[in-house]
Amino acid sequence: MTDTRTPEDRLPGTALPPQDQLQAVDAWWRAANYLSAGQIYLRDNPLLRRPLEPGDVKARLLGHWGTTPGLNFIYAHLNRLINETGQQFLFITGPGHGGPANVANAWLEGTYSEIYSHVGEDEDGLHTLFKQFSYPGGVPSHAAPETPGSIHEGGELGYSLAHAYGAVFDNPDLVAATVIGDGEAETGPLAASWHSNSFLDPAADGAVLPILHLNGYKIANPTVLSRMPESQLVKLLEGYGYRPHFVTVTDPDAIMTAHEDFAAALRTCLSEIHAIQEPYRSGEKQAVPADAPVAGDVDPHAPRWPMIVLRSPKGWTGPREVDGKPVEGTWRAHQVPLSEVHDNPEHLTQLQDWLQSYRPEELFDGDGRLRGEIAALAPAGNLRMSATPYANGGRLLQDLRLPAYADFAVAIEEPGGERVSPMLNLGKYLAEIIRLNPENFRIFGPDETASNRLQEVYGVTDKVWQQRIEAVDEHLARSGRVVEVLSEHLCEGWLEGYLLTGRHGVFNCYEAFVHIVDSMFNQHAKWLKVSRELPWRQPIASLNYLLSSHVWQQDHNGFSHQDPGFIDHVVNKKADVIRVYLPPDANTLLAVTQHILGTRDRVNVVVSGKQPAPVWLDPEEAKLHVKRGIGVWDFAGSEDESPGVKPDPDVVMGCAGDVPTLETIAAAALLKERLPQLRIRVVNVVDLMRLQDSTEHPHGLSDRDFDTLFTKDRPVVFAYHGYPWLIHRLTYRRTNHSNLHVRGYKEEGTTTTPFDMAMLNQIDRFQLAIDVLDRVPSLGSTQAGFRQWLQDERQRCRQYTRDEGQDPPFISGWTLEEAQRSTQD
Repeated sequence: MTDTRTPEDRLPGTALPPQDQLQAVDAWWRAANYLSAGQIYLRDNPLLRRPLEPGDVKARLLGHWGTTPGLNFIYAHLNRLINETGQQFLFITGPGHGGPANVANAWLEGTYSEIYSHVGEDEDGLHTLFKQFSYPGGVPSHAAPETPGSIHEGGELGYSLAHAYGAVFDNPDLVAATVIGDGEAETGPLAASWHSNSFLDPAADGAVLPILHLNGYKIANPTVLSRMPESQLVKLLEGYGYRPHFVTVTDPDAIMTAHEDFAAALRTCLSEIHAIQEPYRSGEKQAVPADAPVAGDVDPHAPRWPMIVLRSPKGWTGPREVDGKPVEGTWRAHQVPLSEVHDNPEHLTQLQDWLQSYRPEELFDGDGRLRGEIAALAPAGNLRMSATPYANGGRLLQDLRLPAYADFAVAIEEPGGERVSPMLNLGKYLAEIIRLNPENFRIFGPDETASNRLQEVYGVTDKVWQQRIEAVDEHLARSGRVVEVLSEHLCEGWLEGYLLTGRHGVFNCYEAFVHIVDSMFNQHAKWLKVSRELPWRQPIASLNYLLSSHVWQQDHNGFSHQDPGFIDHVVNKKADVIRVYLPPDANTLLAVTQHILGTRDRVNVVVSGKQPAPVWLDPEEAKLHVKRGIGVWDFAGSEDESPGVKPDPDVVMGCAGDVPTLETIAAAALLKERLPQLRIRVVNVVDLMRLQDSTEHPHGLSDRDFDTLFTKDRPVVFAYHGYPWLIHRLTYRRTNHSNLHVRGYKEEGTTTTPFDMAMLNQIDRFQLAIDVLDRVPSLGSTQAGFRQWLQDERQRCRQYTRDEGQDPPFISGWTLEEAQRSTQD
């Protein structure tokens, strides 16, 4: 729903709202606080129709009260502003365990009962609402996927502001009101997130309204920003490029004064947001010249967006003291202020007094329904923050217009006959996607888009940048589809927010450093797992990782840049959500990318090299190979070509990953040259999860299909891109697992040549050939001379790299065609 009024119509001024409106806000706030406390404590007697008894209280008191009243206060005021202005708001709850507030407000707005019909809008519904919270078979204490209006769980702190900015990119009508807890503000990801305003286009994007909620304490300690002198805090926030507006609750009993102050601050902030946006959108304000002077401390190049700093007591309106110790305004209010209500009559009495202080008889009628004059504060339809489609992004999602695969695939005459950078070729494809989808597709990356060879995208787009642009800069503009910042946390958070609100994108990153977002990936994967089980949540576009500059080609970066373990971390998550692809060449990378961009509710991890490499499959073969996920490469093997029933191969050589595939094919060629009678089957894996059992993963092979490829009893030598034990973990149930020998990365690395890296970790062609000799029983000691030659060749290659600083030409220039010609000769 888009409001058609102009900003001037929507905000005629910043005068205080009428007192009757503030009284309604206060009543809503009391109702939300009552529902929040009730969720934490009550399993029966939801409207206190009779005096509380120990049996009315849950056996296990779980939940967090301290941050909740502040969240309810902000939510109530945003509702009033939405009604006044028609502005679309998305509410993002940063403080951990703020779930009681989100659930309470969703129920008050009616959204909760619309979605969950068993939680009605009457006393029986309240009974269910209270009992289910943090209860077996119920709902979590966070603003989880089950909570209407949420895109951000908040169970792990640090990501709210990044999610908010990702949500408003390309959503010009949206304001993301983002509550940042002062505990969360101490995290590294949140501290970096303040810089997100440097990437926000006032013309085409929405706005973020950060609300830094300083209630003084974390679980057990004071918070840094709450104890910081206000003059210093102002300088900090202004240094980040914001215009802070402070609302301080000095007297927790002066409720109406707090309402007046916060209402005025909200209106002022929204006025400032519209004042920033309007000149850019009308065309009145253009990009500031690069040489425009900075006037004092005001940079003309970047807008100074408003924000609010709300200081209020932790656990506001809750018990002031418990057992003679202060609670409200202290760390003791963080979780459950009254914890002995079952055994301590004084605590039970305090709980009843606390709940009755909200005057529930004024809030709910005889049937337990919210009174009409209070319910009227809820905005209409999709303007309700609990019902906004921006928090259920699948409702807004449109399929990408994808270019024709064949237009970008590499034509080859024979396997390995062309050498192409897979990532460079992919960059051309992504550039066309951007051209076809100028408003709902973005590439996020930590300053590595060009380093990862995707620079072809700059032919159709720039990198978005709102700070000063100098003459020497390239590809920077006020708007652009590439978003780069040297923080993997921000890239991940922006992309998650972008996807969760109904758009598409990819995150390109160096393979070794994507580990920085391990925990963020965890949270998103868990979110997808749960949301897929909720019929009211519509599927969203998948989270796509495009990892390059990988472990096997780090010529100048060295050991610190060598870690393929993100895959191991990813496969721990729910099988329905996770996919891992290791395309061996440019055409399969292209086909994989086309596939993953059409998927929903997945996390897709794609790992590909960026250096020129052989193209093994023609366009049609590559597309079929990706569809299968695994397949026999006859051109690389030497199985019996005679008609009729063929015997099992003597050995299976498996491979997954571009460099392991090259080394496997080269090893097979060496063996075919010296041992033409040896029957070799080469099996390439592009979809790693095909190795898992079909009962464990939707893409897994059945035992019969796995045995068909890898046999039941023949030796298998497998060269893998990552840590070798993952292959064993995926295949431990297979019939032939005892004959499986895996080579992969084993923490041996340095600044060296690509082939030396392979040798250091024993996935090179010579070692793989030795592994075959050692494991095929029919060879035994008959190939001692050949085995020794292979060992000597490894040593000669090693010495060449030390003497010449590069790989031997017969290695770096090796082609399958020449190897096959040598075999034939």
